[in-house]
Amino acid sequence: MIPLHDDNPTETTPFFTIALIAGNILVFVYELTLPTLASAQQFVMSFAMIPGEIVSADIRREAVTLFTSMFLHAGIMHLAGNMIYLWIFGNNIEDAVGHIKFLIFYLLCGLAATFAESISMAAVAYT
Repeated sequence: MIPLHDDNPTETTPFFTIALIAGNILVFVYELTLPTLASAQQFVMSFAMIPGEIVSADIRREAVTLFTSMFLHAGIMHLAGNMIYLWIFGNNIEDAVGHIKFLIFYLLCGLAATFAESISMAAVAYT
């Protein structure tokens, strides 16, 4: 099911929701404009969170990827699906809790997702 709209009116402009959608789209477009497949792969490897490297590599570099990986998408459908849901639900959440709390919530959810992925990949690796 793909929602196209909701019936919950908002009272404030969802500044962070709009900024996050724009940021995600800009990162994706930038990746598409890289001149070679090798440069695109290097971009992804530099900014993606790689579960095995979280515990074995330089933690300062990997800590940054916990955030930068939130803006990487595997394809146009992945990006479109995420941005549709961010728009449908994000503007209502931002309106209900406020701009700063919404941004904190968004980032904490992104961190939770990266940790969940790391744990599930570790579980697969040890089975």
